[in-house]
Amino acid sequence: MSTINQDQINKTVWGACDTFRGTVDPSIYKDFILTMLFLKYISDVHQDQYDQLKAEYGDEPELIAELMATQSFKVPAGSTFWDLYESRHEAGNGTRIDLALHAIEEANGSKLKNVFQDISFNTDKLGDEKQKNDILRHLLEDFGKAELNLRPSRVGSLDVIGNAYEYLIKHFAAGSGKSAGEFYTPAEVSDLLAILLAPKPGDQICDPACGSGSLLMKCGKQVQKNHNGSKQYALFGQEAIGSTWSLAKMNMFLHGEDNHRIEWGDTIRNPKLQDKSGGLLHFDVVTANPPFSLDKWGHEDAADDKFGRFRRGVPPKTKGDYAFISHMIETLKPASNGKSGGRMGVVVPHGVLFRASSEGKIRKQLIDENLLDAVIGLPEKLFFGTGIPAAILIFRKDKVDDKVLFIDASREFKSGKNQNQLTPENIDKIVKTYKDGDSVDKYAYLASLEEIAENDYNLNIPRYVDTFEEEEEIDLMAVRTERLQLQQQLGELETEMAGYLKELGYGA
Repeated sequence: MSTINQDQINKTVWGACDTFRGTVDPSIYKDFILTMLFLKYISDVHQDQYDQLKAEYGDEPELIAELMATQSFKVPAGSTFWDLYESRHEAGNGTRIDLALHAIEEANGSKLKNVFQDISFNTDKLGDEKQKNDILRHLLEDFGKAELNLRPSRVGSLDVIGNAYEYLIKHFAAGSGKSAGEFYTPAEVSDLLAILLAPKPGDQICDPACGSGSLLMKCGKQVQKNHNGSKQYALFGQEAIGSTWSLAKMNMFLHGEDNHRIEWGDTIRNPKLQDKSGGLLHFDVVTANPPFSLDKWGHEDAADDKFGRFRRGVPPKTKGDYAFISHMIETLKPASNGKSGGRMGVVVPHGVLFRASSEGKIRKQLIDENLLDAVIGLPEKLFFGTGIPAAILIFRKDKVDDKVLFIDASREFKSGKNQNQLTPENIDKIVKTYKDGDSVDKYAYLASLEEIAENDYNLNIPRYVDTFEEEEEIDLMAVRTERLQLQQQLGELETEMAGYLKELGYGA
């Protein structure tokens, strides 16, 4: 059986989107494409496992059924992609697909509980009954192509499909603007956050605005990478948009992240990650790329928040940045009994660094409590849906000094047509500078809390990192000499030109 590489999978799946283009809005059809990819993959894995068992044990249906029941996930009879594919020319494609998805959900218990409740292929959004049936027939045929045979014996590893998910999410984000940008964090920014926070075995890791779950999984991968493949960690998240929450659950399922708890709901208005007594859960690592300056974030109820998250001040009504920061701070584990406290990394717009009023009050309190560890300025045009530059704020509950490291990485990027990108070298430089924890000329500055107070608690990076490059002094005598040489060369060329013109019969 021929193998397939990641680029082939990405290209083929992206091509399947042509079935919807011009008929259905991308914000709608992305859910159908991603869900069908999920269904196709688990169906191919299921068939691969079945065929291997049959080859090993022969025609023993009861034994094979018993062994299939022990697999990590179940696909009930009649609910595979191929069952749907065989019936694609019949009426009722939408109904059959929905029934198959719900049967798979039921068969896998808590792993996929309610994942498909917000996704229906039997919807009028795809047009009238005939158009809907035709679109879904074409979709099944797109995914039924030989190029999309996703059996493990062909694709090699589970991550191939997880990567295809991230590829599609990225491209939907690029084409859909801000709404998609709310749930997609560029891979290199997720990598940077995960490396900076250095999660380790035993850590509980949380993203309160987890989107499709990519940042959480990058943190998990850091534990595996740096600790001999250890999966001794737990992932927690909450996501407000139902269809995106479903993506996160499917993404976790595909990446084999069984030790996770992803809740659906508004983190600020209704935090779901609570302990048995109704208090907020606390974590070793908290990280997020929350929506920038979210309007209508829940200001009306913040003053009476039963969790006390806004005791440092209530953020402004139309900017929710400090609402997320305040929530995240309150979910960090305190340092106690010789154990390290929690650490946190959050992506924010630059206004968070210097805006006054209630935000200034909250910022002052966080700094005075010596929670802020670093401010890292990122390049512009890294994020889908906005060209504005962002920053990463690192907070720690176990700081041992009274300093804050400022890093200006705004000029460290690879330029792209529409988006800039952090390279591995850019990331390594940021990480090394953070770990070294000292000033670097034109790049980083280690400021004391007294200096920050003298700056009225303004964290605007240029106040601390001087990137000014003095213009090279002009040597006027050298310029004059060069000018005279040019004049001489010009005179020689004029004389040469006049000779040519004379030979051709022009001039005197």
